Amino acid sequence: MRSWIFLQAELGNFHHRGTIFSFALKMSFAAVILSILLILVVMPPLAFLGVLPFTLALSISYSIALSWLLSGIVCGILSLIVGHAMHQLTVSRAAFEKLSRTDTLSGLLNRRAFTEALDNIDDRASLAIFDVDRFKAINDRFGHACGDAVIIAVSAILASAFDGSSVVARLGGEEFGVIVSGGDVEERLQKIEAVKAQIARRPIAADGCDISITISAGIADLLPGRSKEAVYASADKALYLAKALGRNRIVHERNALNHAWHHHLVEGGLGVQGAVPDYDDTQRAYGI
Repeated sequence: MRSWIFLQAELGNFHHRGTIFSFALKMSFAAVILSILLILVVMPPLAFLGVLPFTLALSISYSIALSWLLSGIVCGILSLIVGHAMHQLTVSRAAFEKLSRTDTLSGLLNRRAFTEALDNIDDRASLAIFDVDRFKAINDRFGHACGDAVIIAVSAILASAFDGSSVVARLGGEEFGVIVSGGDVEERLQKIEAVKAQIARRPIAADGCDISITISAGIADLLPGRSKEAVYASADKALYLAKALGRNRIVHERNALNHAWHHHLVEGGLGVQGAVPDYDDTQRAYGI
């Protein structure tokens, strides 16, 4: 019985108030059935001892009628109270879970929720790490309230630019992460470039000022057999290169690899000593 009660509580969707009444009805019915079984076990020995005021059949009939009346009503009331408490607990737990996965300023997912989503994503997707260019200068010049307004505005643009199959999150500070799903790599890159261009041409109104901002992004692709850690590291390196190349740009990991390869050729003195850099080392450096 105890396990059955726990099962009902666990399986019940207590987000909805209607479940409370269903739960109370089940508990009342279970209490009445147990009362009847107890009556059928206890009454015959009492009749044998001659302590029943009526015949056995009549005593059982009266007892069953009273069990339906008393046990059903009492258990129903108690179950309603318990069900209401479980409803409140379920709603509170859902709100807490949502709060624990949401960035309070932007309303986007936080880093924890984004990491979980990244671990569960399948292939045919790209990871984009966005960063607001020169955000510290914005805070220093316009104040932190304007900096918060920039974060909120960028969050809204990212959330509206990517469809429901994508995952958008604020990773911390002025950094955002997006898992762009669907289409091929080129289509995903075009979507990311469009977002970058939209932010660059749209000043953000904050505290009576129009703040022009740009963003940079590093992109890496999720491929079969490739670890999520390697994808994140590669996107992060691509973002670093985007910043180093002048900001307000999107760098895909393959472009980052080509840039690193060219840089390695120059530093390796190819044509002077005939040294050829190790391509595998360059790949590993960019998480590929």
